Amino acid sequence: QVHLVESGGGSVQAGGSLRLSCAASGLTFSSTPVGWFRQAPGKEREFVAVISRSGDTNYADSVKGRFTISRDNAKTTVYLQMNSLKPEDTAVYYCACRRPYSGGGDYYLPTGWANYNYWGQGTQVTVSS
Repeated sequence: QVHLVESGGGSVQAGGSLRLSCAASGLTFSSTPVGWFRQAPGKEREFVAVISRSGDTNYADSVKGRFTISRDNAKTTVYLQMNSLKPEDTAVYYCACRRPYSGGGDYYLPTGWANYNYWGQGTQVTVSS
């Protein structure tokens, strides 16, 4: 059974930093891209960042230059380093992955939430002005 567990959320002031972690179990971690999404109250879940099996990355325009996604396959963990945080970054952050080797290749960077099969429970990030 696949489990994804996010951690590292919290409350910070604008301009601060947080590092989120997504620890995976129950699958061959290197076999899937891993994405981060977020959902603010009253809004739809939106794409934040993704890292491919090969380590390529893609970001939403709203976080480009401020957030960095990385992965450590040996630790079966993906990280999201968030710098220069803004109040509009406030949301619940979720990590997600696909079924192992389920298509797309090593460089696949899916940005739509429907492309993911497994989700964590989320971690709250609150940025105050």
